[in-house]
Amino acid sequence: MKGLVIKNTGSWYVVKTDDNRLIDCKIKGNFRLKGIRSTNPVAVGDRVTIQPNAEGTAFISEIEDRKNYIIRKASNLSKQSHILAANLDQVFLVVTVSHPETSTTFIDRFLASAEAYRVPVCLIFNKTDCYSEDETSYMQALVNLYETIGYRCFCCSALNGEGIEVLQQELAGKITLFSGNSGVGKSTLLNALLPGIGAKTAEISYAHDTGMHTTTFSEMFELPQGGYIIDTPGIKGFGTFDMEKEEVAHYFKEIFAVSADCKYNNCTHTHEPGCAVLRAVEDHYISQSRYNSYLSMLEDKDEDKYRQGY
Repeated sequence: MKGLVIKNTGSWYVVKTDDNRLIDCKIKGNFRLKGIRSTNPVAVGDRVTIQPNAEGTAFISEIEDRKNYIIRKASNLSKQSHILAANLDQVFLVVTVSHPETSTTFIDRFLASAEAYRVPVCLIFNKTDCYSEDETSYMQALVNLYETIGYRCFCCSALNGEGIEVLQQELAGKITLFSGNSGVGKSTLLNALLPGIGAKTAEISYAHDTGMHTTTFSEMFELPQGGYIIDTPGIKGFGTFDMEKEEVAHYFKEIFAVSADCKYNNCTHTHEPGCAVLRAVEDHYISQSRYNSYLSMLEDKDEDKYRQGY
């Protein structure tokens, strides 16, 4: 029997079968994905084969090949990964410029990882209703930066409904993962997009201007206009997984494009003479913030920088 994994609670998975039944499932035996050391070998969005048992539950016995997935380093100190979701048409990365501020380092790490696994990402700038004039200007600068690179950006307010209708049109008929830092209003946005979803929301911790986790597991919700939303717990840092140093530049679109003009084929874009990327940074064709994110990812092999609360 085949089906779609629509919920992951850690030890149990809910599978929606092809004949529209919901069955609680566990992994059969010592199930591991080939070549991937993961804290969750089965992810929401996976197509699976299950074997029902007499208790009315089932075992997951096989996973179909994934077309893509979003993966990051597990939040514990192991060398394992955590797969946020699989088989995605797009990701909505929800960000805020204050209350709390989403760092460009986090945004760029997420975008680079999505590039590596061929997942299109749109940036959703939420909480436009509560920004000062300076914060709104900064948001527009970020929108201009990322749209110039080639990422679609949307500005919205989950509280007053600004931009919600446009987002609903973008969701129609697609499987969309929602992700972002804790506190960016992801649950409020989901409630606005799909009334009745019942996503929990929590106040921002003003002592630290950070969000409190309200979603504790990943879950898939069907949309009335067709398609699915996948809600995931908020994440504080984004450690890139299984990415070699020489590959990192490939996942920064503008750096990769300019690097074709570097003097050396194996240029790391850090110190070499004749480096077109360094020249482009000096000439402001590549933004300093994006270049700094690139450098921070090169250092991932040497230290656990991404675990710090940037």
